[in-house]
Amino acid sequence: MGKKMNFDIIIIGSGPGGYVTAIRASQLGFNTAIVEKESLGGVCLNWGCIPTKALLKSAQVFDYINHAKDYGIEVKKATANFKSIIDRSRNVASGMSKGVEFLMKKNKITVIKGFGKIKKNGKVDIINGTEKKEISGKHIIIATGGKSRELPNLKQDGKKIIGYREAMTLKKMPKKMVIVGSGAIGVEFAYFYKSMGVDVTVVEYMENIVPLEDIDISKELKRSFKKYGINVLTNSNVEKVDSDGETCKVNIKTTKGIEIIETDIVLSAVGIEANIKGIGLEEVGINTEKGKILVNDFYKTNIDGYYAIGDVLPNQALAHVASAEGILCIEKIAGHNPEIIDYNNIPNCTYCSPEIASVGYTEEKAKNAGYDLKIGKFPFSASGKASAAGHKNGFVKVIFDAKYGELLGCHMIGYNVTEMIAEIIVARKLETTGNEILKAIHPHPTMSEAIMEAVADAYDEVIHL
Repeated sequence: MGKKMNFDIIIIGSGPGGYVTAIRASQLGFNTAIVEKESLGGVCLNWGCIPTKALLKSAQVFDYINHAKDYGIEVKKATANFKSIIDRSRNVASGMSKGVEFLMKKNKITVIKGFGKIKKNGKVDIINGTEKKEISGKHIIIATGGKSRELPNLKQDGKKIIGYREAMTLKKMPKKMVIVGSGAIGVEFAYFYKSMGVDVTVVEYMENIVPLEDIDISKELKRSFKKYGINVLTNSNVEKVDSDGETCKVNIKTTKGIEIIETDIVLSAVGIEANIKGIGLEEVGINTEKGKILVNDFYKTNIDGYYAIGDVLPNQALAHVASAEGILCIEKIAGHNPEIIDYNNIPNCTYCSPEIASVGYTEEKAKNAGYDLKIGKFPFSASGKASAAGHKNGFVKVIFDAKYGELLGCHMIGYNVTEMIAEIIVARKLETTGNEILKAIHPHPTMSEAIMEAVADAYDEVIHL
């Protein structure tokens, strides 16, 4: 069994939920342990947010070089070295994971390698290969994250039918790829592989791609993708995949009937499911519903001393959400009085090209909630900075409550907009009105001026349209 170890806090999983919670716990004076079965940083740092951004940066640089002529620069034909691009992405991920390792040491957090299984009375079994040991803690926080969701008719074999993980480490570039699902993962890979020269088809079951976004954003991305040469099929469903031959034959039910596409690779990007199997929830008696753990506003489960944060909950499965939940959870344990999270003020960022960033109500949801709306929109085609940068596509859309001027939502699509959304998050947190944003002087020439201009449009004061 090995020696027993006792801690104030045990965190299971070291993703952006777990490792951030561990650091905050250490800052608050808790003797803290973190359990990780694979690499520190979890999916986000090793197989998700970070390495995908590295791939997308390579795609962007390749795009720039291929369009250098537009900027008055002559470049001989560039070629993408697919292996080097994948290697760079892995190096970036491994650098980030080492960074988390350093932070664990710096904050005197005990890192325990292995699979953590919770038991009653604050005990956790750690299984590492054939070794098994037991540790105990006053408070146990489950932060085991999520994994690629599998559809019954789209079983992943890791070779021809793959999930996001394999999509980041393909040995050679395919000629054709069918991507099932058009959420953030699906559209980011669609842009990456198309930019590398792959023939890409995106299949989306719903009426619009990026279906959780505002309808105007979905339409703009679809237009942009089609112009880029990505085949987009909405209102469509993959019925079956025959992967017995050299290639895959994908049977897709569309509004026009059955379409069969032959492809090298099928990427299943239909969302994620929580990693809650086999971690001891049933033995401890922790309540779950529809494959997610149930918690209160401070992330406590129905059993004293047990908490859960991040993708195992029914909230948005986003890295920054997991981090915020973990910090709030540990501050509550420490006896602070933290303010609960406003899940309607959490930004969604998608890093395809053009980028998407949004927060708050979509126009449809705001109408359904009974608000009378003031809507403003400013296209980047009217922005001096966007023209100079050669990125004139996209827009900023703002939604206000006409009665009180409350900023209900903001939706952006365009170059680098993921860096612009933070202004809106802070503005909404401070309960800013449209007039206050309008009178806050924005720097010129910048892409971020478009926010002020969109607000001006909502209030019929727009100058540059």
